[in-house]
Amino acid sequence: MEETEKKTESHSVENNVDEVGIHVNVSSEASARRNDAVKSSQSKPRLKLFQKVMEKSLQWLVNSAGFDRFSHYLQPLSKQNPQLTEAMHKQFISQLQTLVQNEIGSVIEEGDLKVKLEELDKLEELAKGISEPAWRPSGVPEQDVCSDLVSYYKKQEEYMRLQLKKLQKKTAALAQKVQAGRESITDTEQRIASAVEEWKTSLQDLEAFVLTRSPPESF
Repeated sequence: MEETEKKTESHSVENNVDEVGIHVNVSSEASARRNDAVKSSQSKPRLKLFQKVMEKSLQWLVNSAGFDRFSHYLQPLSKQNPQLTEAMHKQFISQLQTLVQNEIGSVIEEGDLKVKLEELDKLEELAKGISEPAWRPSGVPEQDVCSDLVSYYKKQEEYMRLQLKKLQKKTAALAQKVQAGRESITDTEQRIASAVEEWKTSLQDLEAFVLTRSPPESF
């Protein structure tokens, strides 16, 4: 009995070791596949990856709609006329592929995915040279919102300062023009007053000259 129990225990240990080895191999293969998928996604543009995923999804859909499953739901017809059922299945698969491909094309066109995915590729390419970690939420919504608002208000404050400087320059230029206009008006008034005084003096001299030249009246 003891020898039998020992043999049983040794077999169970060996089986456990084999199962652990299988699990390790499976997990290592899965991680390797994930790493390969990540590497391929990093090397290929997003648009090509999107199209590849759609192709695989369409292929999975076509494989799921195989002839056996199709004929299962049409058993009376498939038994009576299998050739017609096969032709119907081929036509169904062809129309299904065309419809899905058209829908995928509409999604790409309406959502402008080509441009947007290319922009994401460019952003990823530009971010490769940046060593600083990307921003991540802290988990406190108030803190994240406040940090965004502070940066926004700082930008607004800088913008208002620039606008204030521009307005101050314009105001100073207008003040100089107004001052120059006032000085011009004052100078013009002075010249007019001087001309009037000269005219009055000339008139008085003319009157005196006329009086000296006129003969005295005889009574």
